[in-house]
Amino acid sequence: MPEEITPIDIAMEAASGPHFSGLRLDGGLLSTSPSSRRSLTIPAFSSPSSSTPADSNSPKRPFVIGVSGGTASGKTTVCDMIIQQLHDHRVVLVNQDSFYRGLTAEEAGRVHEYNFDHPDAFDTEQLLECAEKLRCGQCVQVPIYDFKKHRRSSESFRQVNASDVIILEGILVFHDARVRNLMNMKIFVDTDADVRLARRIRRDTVERGRDIDSVLEQASLYAKFVKPAFDDFVLPSKKYADVIIPRGGDNHVAIDLIVQHIRTKLGQHDLCKVYPNVFVIQSTFQIRGMHTLIRDRDISKHDFVFYSDRLIRLVVEHGLGHLPFTEKQVVTPTGSVYTGVDFCKKLCGVSIIRSGESMENALRACCKGIKIGKILIHRDGDDGKQQLIYEKLPKDISERHVLLLDPVLATGNSANQAIELLIQKGVPESHIIFLNLISAPEGIQCVCKQFPSLKIVTSEIDVALNEEFRVVPGMGEFGDRYFGTDD
Repeated sequence: MPEEITPIDIAMEAASGPHFSGLRLDGGLLSTSPSSRRSLTIPAFSSPSSSTPADSNSPKRPFVIGVSGGTASGKTTVCDMIIQQLHDHRVVLVNQDSFYRGLTAEEAGRVHEYNFDHPDAFDTEQLLECAEKLRCGQCVQVPIYDFKKHRRSSESFRQVNASDVIILEGILVFHDARVRNLMNMKIFVDTDADVRLARRIRRDTVERGRDIDSVLEQASLYAKFVKPAFDDFVLPSKKYADVIIPRGGDNHVAIDLIVQHIRTKLGQHDLCKVYPNVFVIQSTFQIRGMHTLIRDRDISKHDFVFYSDRLIRLVVEHGLGHLPFTEKQVVTPTGSVYTGVDFCKKLCGVSIIRSGESMENALRACCKGIKIGKILIHRDGDDGKQQLIYEKLPKDISERHVLLLDPVLATGNSANQAIELLIQKGVPESHIIFLNLISAPEGIQCVCKQFPSLKIVTSEIDVALNEEFRVVPGMGEFGDRYFGTDD
């Protein structure tokens, strides 16, 4: 019997939006109308490895975006729209076309048979060098390519300065793994082949100064060069994309979501640079969609619990990844030796009653038979005063790594009191990992300043606290909503 499609399923499909892979992207609210659901789609690929903590004194790393797609797919239009919406940030665009190799005399004599869509047509080493310098905060001299003479200008360069956001754009920017690995986000612009061919003819005549005979001859060689190069090199690189945008610059929904994500990551990036012990799980539109659902005040209790549990599980899994591991070798069924790692054995959870208890099931599902302690801290009004009411902790907690559980980090006062209690019980500060779904910047600052050696793992950093010390946009009283006592 087919499963019934619920409004939540439709909302999740809409929130998923553009194709993307792995735990990377924050998005935004999407309409649940059929037209909006067709505007973007998502596959699920493996998530990239999380970045290592940076020295708080090191220079701020820019956010690097790669934009790829077939020739004349609308990549430059997408880049321009992103740049326009990020007008309050320093954004630079580096085109792969600037790194075409100059043609030899023999190649120039048969230019109409030269394949400009092949990886060998580009000086990837120079592109990589420029991109790495920009990531390190250095200015670079980008070559200027003359598309009429098919060679670089020997006297003039375009100076590109260090920026907050770097966009690398080109048909083959995903082809080389070294260039891909520099990117925080990879966007593939997907446009119909006939539309791309028409745009390429118009571009080469209007923008690149080529005569109509040259363009027509090039169009006649489309099947010989352009399409095979797309099939062999460009299309296979689509699998590396985090976001796939159908229709290019016409897809305003996708571009708005991307810009929202970039703004979010820039803000989180700054806070994580100040406090390198803070880890925000790499987000996807699925994660953003689940956040959209649990933050909706009209969601049912059943759906709130369901999607909260999914998010909590992701946070717990990420937190477990920060525990120490020891190398271990096992013999596989084929008789081969596999060298892996063994899980940390001395581990326990501690939930801050009562919202923290909502995270216990996910922890038990990940760590069979784990011991879980409890701490109850009462907040007396909204003046920030806290009082320890109850605690029950494992007797050998001082010998264990502790996962402290509380879904919302607001002012940080309750968390600080719980952490102080754990330290009084003999738990080293560096052995505490604080897990939560959302965090306010004020709470992160409060906890990290007092306990710089512990780790915080969260799925999103919200905007701020309001005058009532509530997280905004937030999700309300999590415990009441989760346990059904908010009526």
